[in-house]
Amino acid sequence: MNAIISATDLASALAGENPPVLLDVRWQLSAARAAGEPPFDGRAAYRAGHLPGAVYIDLDSELASAPGPAGRHPLPDLGRFGAAMRRAGVSPRRPVVVYDGGQGWAAARAWWLLTWTGHPDVRVLDGGLPAWRGPLSVEVPTPAEGDFEPVPGQSGLLDADGAAALARSGVLLDARAGERYRGEVEPIDPVGGHIPGAVSAPTHENVGADGRFLPAEELRARFKGLGVSEEARVGVYCGSGVSAAHEVLALAVAGIPAALYVGSWSEWVADPGRPVAVGPDPQ
Repeated sequence: MNAIISATDLASALAGENPPVLLDVRWQLSAARAAGEPPFDGRAAYRAGHLPGAVYIDLDSELASAPGPAGRHPLPDLGRFGAAMRRAGVSPRRPVVVYDGGQGWAAARAWWLLTWTGHPDVRVLDGGLPAWRGPLSVEVPTPAEGDFEPVPGQSGLLDADGAAALARSGVLLDARAGERYRGEVEPIDPVGGHIPGAVSAPTHENVGADGRFLPAEELRARFKGLGVSEEARVGVYCGSGVSAAHEVLALAVAGIPAALYVGSWSEWVADPGRPVAVGPDPQ
């Protein structure tokens, strides 16, 4: 099953016999937010207009735990996450479609968490809300309680030691902007640079100008050029495990399984004993 869905196919699915549960996960990490200015208000954006029937999910409080030594967006408490999904009507027997404001990062985080915790049918709206051509609603729905119980996966998740090992034995991709990877600037975390051995692979290069993913064959070619082969184990990290989920999604579109280092750079640099590399080369 494809991990993404077009707006046209979503409209058809919503008119079908088993329409998907819709989750609105609008969120963004901007330079203003990083500088301590008021953050983007996803809930206000949702109330101003959302896909009919969609339920708002807050990334910071429902798809992550509080910031700390484990990173800026560590794994959420699974009890809280499961309760949020059930409140939204999520059930294993109904498909789920997640969308955000178009960047795709937050939607990918929700997709990854639901997939990792066992939901069998989750997709991301390709291009997010800007791709939707149907009506919007300001009505806040009250769906019937779902019965999804998250069960953590046995694979697909990396910790700091696992990420370091994968950088040596497989392919560890760094989804952040190139200048952050090289250590030239670091607007959010206290230290710039990258995990030694990681390969720079900015996630924005996986999408076109319209914010939609490149075709699967183009994504496969891109990742092959970054050293990904059929035999290699692949992992991804970013600043806090959000944009990296978007790269894991791009890899899934390309047919390549990959693990996510959720703590990512913000966890890595919380321990001053961990090595930091700078410059354009992995080492």
